Order: sequence, then structure tokens, then C-alpha cells
Amino acid sequence: MDFNRMNFTNEELVEVYRSLLLPRMIEEKMLVLLRQGKISKWFSGIGQEAISVGATLALGQDEWIMPLHRNLGVFTSRKIPLHTLFMQWQGNKEGYSKGRERSFHFGSKAHHICGMISHLGPQLAIADGVALAYSLRKENKAALAFSGDGGTSEGDFHEALNVAAVWDLPVIFVIENNGYGLSTPVNEQYRCERLVDKAKGYGMEGVQIDGNNVLTVYDTIKGVREYCIREQKPYLIECMTFRMRGHEEASGTKYVPKELFEEWGRKDPIKNYEQFLVQENVISEMEIAAIRNEFKEHIEQELTIASEAASMLPNREEEIRDVYAKKIELNETSQPKETPIFTIQHKRMVDAIQEGLRQSMEKHSNLVLMGQDIAAYGGAFKITEGLVELFGKERVRNTPLCESAIVGAALGLSLEGYKAVMEMQFADFVTVGFNQIVNNLAKIHYRWGENADVVIRMPTGAGVGAGPFHSQSNEAWFTHVPGLKVVYPSNPYDAKGLLIAAINDPNPVMYFEHKALYRSISGDLPEEYYEVEIGKAKIVQEGSDISIITYGAGVHWAQDYQEHNQDISLHILDLRTLLPLDNDAIKSAVAKTGKVLLLHEDTLTGGIGGEISAWISEHCFELLDAPVMRCASIDTPIPFNTELENQFLAKSRLGEYIEKLKNY
Repeated sequence: MDFNRMNFTNEELVEVYRSLLLPRMIEEKMLVLLRQGKISKWFSGIGQEAISVGATLALGQDEWIMPLHRNLGVFTSRKIPLHTLFMQWQGNKEGYSKGRERSFHFGSKAHHICGMISHLGPQLAIADGVALAYSLRKENKAALAFSGDGGTSEGDFHEALNVAAVWDLPVIFVIENNGYGLSTPVNEQYRCERLVDKAKGYGMEGVQIDGNNVLTVYDTIKGVREYCIREQKPYLIECMTFRMRGHEEASGTKYVPKELFEEWGRKDPIKNYEQFLVQENVISEMEIAAIRNEFKEHIEQELTIASEAASMLPNREEEIRDVYAKKIELNETSQPKETPIFTIQHKRMVDAIQEGLRQSMEKHSNLVLMGQDIAAYGGAFKITEGLVELFGKERVRNTPLCESAIVGAALGLSLEGYKAVMEMQFADFVTVGFNQIVNNLAKIHYRWGENADVVIRMPTGAGVGAGPFHSQSNEAWFTHVPGLKVVYPSNPYDAKGLLIAAINDPNPVMYFEHKALYRSISGDLPEEYYEVEIGKAKIVQEGSDISIITYGAGVHWAQDYQEHNQDISLHILDLRTLLPLDNDAIKSAVAKTGKVLLLHEDTLTGGIGGEISAWISEHCFELLDAPVMRCASIDTPIPFNTELENQFLAKSRLGEYIEKLKNY
């Protein structure tokens, strides 16, 4: 292995050695503790340390890194206290995730390290978002994200590289090609000769290097960083290396040919670098021994501190509280008081949403809108029409068809203090961004205390004859995910106020907007900037016979039925927020009439009505005068033909269910 010392001083070369050796010695100790049952799992990076260490040393301390399982050298090179790392791995409350996460599934904003999730690929898109923030602020910074060779087969890899290239983002993508994805060798993973060859396909530069030579890694990434910042472009680096232990310790290494271990054992990044330093008279064998003894003592001392951590005492209230970031209340954006002085206009729901976006863009200079065709075209439903002329293409951004990458980029923006609103062109398309939403956005605050200041707009619903891939009601999918908030307005006033509230909320919000209501529903709308509180239902109409609990288009179905059936008195509650639910308002609605009909456009099975029905049965049983009933759409995909669609929708059976309850 050839080392080029370049302009390094002896002291700098020794410091690189110390940075390289420390993670190896920590790992060796962790393997002992694993056998002793003191930690539960370990993903070894032995043999790959040069990549993590070289990359981290080449970046500024305030530049974000998105590491994976085998990047201990990132954490140690960023000087994270060892005893805190040890407590993290032992599942102690004093660790970075309060015992909620394993090994390297955590991050630290103070150290500009973003915690990974098991789904590997999503890390890459977060780097896009961070780099976008750097670019918007004209900062001389670059973001760096790691991928394994196996991860390059994931869709997120391709989406992230494409977005970085199209948007000219200063991102360094590093592939650690260690020959295996768990037990799958690279010849069963891809057919290109070199992974770095993929760079050209995305219109970016790339290079393959020896990932076991720490000076090569450092020098390459240092130069690439300068290139990315100067040219404002991404770069792909393939680091050739080898994993000297199993995917994780329990998986073993029987599937790896013995000769590979022998070959790569001769390329050990630490032994070879040590020999280089000794040969160059940079360091002596005695000094190496002294450093090893120093580290051994330091590791033992930090382990002693970690061992003194208090036993875990589960606190249910704290666990629930930490799912969501706390919102900082601002008086000027609070819910209007009882006697507000407003300038009232009469506008459609589509206008209300656009007004909420425009006023939020004016309020927050750090707010970025992203979505397919949202700039000059104005979006599929023309909601963002005119905004690019007001705020420019940097803040109103057309995106490639990369839903997963754009959700990830929104999270990356949030890491850097930006707000992001992403438009799913249709709510149906959220499936290809599902992982980023439910595993990254939703869980990040609970896992390591970081906000996800992201709103995802979801044009949803039927009544427009668009068939099974443009008309679904999928809001219930997200009500099952702690950490998300789900709102669903039914009228212009709520649409604007809830959107502004969602943008001001530091948590990820799924904002559902019914397509059929965009231009069919109008109402009084204040010109001013205001919020409608998330998590609070609204009584649309007082009644005495039957309580209809609903949201979205269901509100208008109930009102329409009441208008044409004056012989019955309906109490109509508009939920407005589906997560968290306003249980107090639900209970009051039950008490009002004793008869409850849950009405929603979503299908019956798995719809939010089932959850509300169960809650009422558990908490309001004594208030009921009849069984709780659900009126929902039938359990089929939503059809295209208008007659079939009408039959599908719950509206066609509303009168039947009201009569059942009325006569019970």
C-alpha cells in the first residue's frame, strides 16, 4: 500500500493515526462485551476504518455527515464522548436516544451527524436537503452521505443522486464497497464493472479509490469537497474495502472464501499505516505502544463511567411526550380571539390554500415549497400558480419524479433550520415516499430529539372520476404512525388556518385537501394571517337526534342531507384533525344525542371510523342509546365509472344509516 504524505506534518500524520486507531480499539472492546452479554448487537467496521476517518477529517466540523452501521470512525472523529456512546450501545437513558434506539441509529445535531434508519438508502436524500440549505444560504459547505454496495440497488440511491445532479447540490456520495450486502456478493448485486460508473448516468463526476488507504481517502474527499463547493455539483466516490467480520456478529462469515480474508488482511488500513509511519520515522514502535496503552486506559475509564449509569426507569408520560417536538407559541400566529378584527373575503377552498401558502412564504423567509410541476405550471391543481413569480425558483422548486428523495430532502432542510412544504401531486403517489414519512420524519424526534419541520400536502379524494390511482382516501394509513400529525380541512377558513398552523408546527404534518372541494366549496375567509389549532374539532351544526362525526367531504354530505331532511335534527362534528384526535369533542358529541354515526369517504375496513368507534365504546358506553354505526365507502378499490364511483362512496348510503339510527 503506497502512502503519499503530501504536505502533512509529522504531528498531523500521528493525529490521523490516532483517529484511525481509536475506533478499532473501541470495536475490539465491544466484541468482548458482546460475548459477555453487556451489549446486544454489533455491526463491525473492522477493516473499513480508513473511509469513515478519512472522510470525517476532510470535512468541516459543522458539515453534516449521514453515516451507516459501520461508521464508528465518524462518531469518534467528531469527538463524541465515549461514555455517552457506550451508554447508547448499552441502552441506557443517558445515551443519545434515551434507550430507544440501537447501536448507530441515532444522531447528534451538535456534532452534525444524522442518525440512520435501518432502511439505509433514505440517508442519501437527507444529504440532498442539507446541501440545498447550504446552497440557498450561499455557504461554502458540502454534505456527505454513506452507502454500502448493497444500498446502491435501492431506489433511494438513484433518486438521491438524480435530485442532487438536477439541482446542482454540493453533496459527496461515498460508497463503501466491501464486497457483500450481508451475505450477497457484489456479483449478485449489480452487473456494472464499477459502481462509480453510475455517476455518469446522473451527469456527475466520480472516482474509485483504495478505501483502505486513509491518506488517499482524506486527500480525495478534501479535493472533492472543494470541487463540490466551487462548482456547486455533487460527486460520487467508490471506496474499495472489505468487511473483516460478519454483517453483524451473529451472522458469521462462513459464506466468505478464506482467501479473501487473507488477501484483505494484508491490506489492513491500520497495520499498513503504522508501518508507513515507522518507515518514515514519523513514529516509533514505543510511541505506538504508548498510544495503544493510552487508548486502552481511556476506553476503560469511559466504560466505568457508562457502567455507573442509573437503571432504566420507564416513564410512560415522558415516552408519550417525546414523540412530538414542542411548538413554540407565537402570539401573532395564534388562533383568532373571540372578537377579531378581520377583513372578510368570500373565496373558494383552493384560494384559501394558496393564500395560506403565500402568507407563510412571506412570514418565513426560510420556507421552501417543493413538488412536481409546482413552479411555472402552478401544480396539477394550480394551487401554487403565481408563487414562483413572487418568491423565485429557489424557494418554489420543481422536482423530478422522486417522491422519496424529496421527502428526504425536506427532512435535510429541516436539519439546517428550514421549513419545507412538499406537494404530492396526488395523495395516491405517497406510497413511493412512504418509508421516508413513516420511518424518518415520524420517528426522528422520538429517536434523537430532532425536529422534522415538514408539511406534506395531499390532494385526495373522489368525486372527480379519476379512478383507483388518483382518487384514494389514504389518510387512515398515517393515523397509525406516532410522530405524524394528520389534518383534513373541509372549508376555506379551516384550510387556510390549518395550513398555516401546520407550517408553524415543528412536527411533520400530513395535510389532506379534498380535490372535489377545491372549487366547489366557498366561504368567508379572513385576509389576515391566522392559525386554526391542530387537534381541535369544530361543531358545524347543533342537533338533538343523531350525532354525525365526520371530516372532509363528509361534512358537506351531512349538511346536504340535513338541508333536504328537516324532519331530523343532526349534530355535526367536523374532526378537522385525525391525529391527534379531539377526544373531548367526540365525547361531547356522543353525549349530545346518544346516537352516533361515523361518516367518512375512506373504505370501511381500516378506516379511522373503526378507531373512533372503539374509543367511544370504551369511554362513552354509558352515554349511548344505540350502537355506534359507521357509514363508509365499500371495500373495493375506487372505480373510474361515475355510476360505480357513486355506488362506492359512503354518501350513497348515508340516508340508510341515518334511518337505522333514527328508528333504533
